[in-house]
Amino acid sequence: MKPEDFLDSKGREMVVSAIKEAEKNTSGEIRVHIDGVCKGDTYRKAVEVFYRLGMEKTAARNGVLIYVACSSKVFAIIGDTGINEAVPADFWNEVSGHIGTCFRQGRFAEGLADAVKMAGAKLKAYFPYREDDVNEQSDEISFER
Repeated sequence: MKPEDFLDSKGREMVVSAIKEAEKNTSGEIRVHIDGVCKGDTYRKAVEVFYRLGMEKTAARNGVLIYVACSSKVFAIIGDTGINEAVPADFWNEVSGHIGTCFRQGRFAEGLADAVKMAGAKLKAYFPYREDDVNEQSDEISFER
């Protein structure tokens, strides 16, 4: 499956809307990236994409990437150093568990949208929205080319 075909237009809109909504409550930056096949370690690939997208360049180092390799049926959640220094080690477990459940049920857009909202709610406690907040990352879904 091509990454662009993983979500239909309604699903894409649902995920992008969730990103915009989640970022209203946190200064954190959340992105979703869809890949086709992940060769090798999923976490390593997600970290590579994180840096390729420039997500480490946020002022507070509070970017989050939800990486999905649709044909390989794997995903990873990556938080930048500012997040990882502030949150407990199991911070993403609940979000990961929810994505996994939704994906096993074929509810891909819903799983991603829910995960984004959950990530935003969790980040709010550590990185609340500031009035001078600037959207430092695109809210659009990125796709592997």
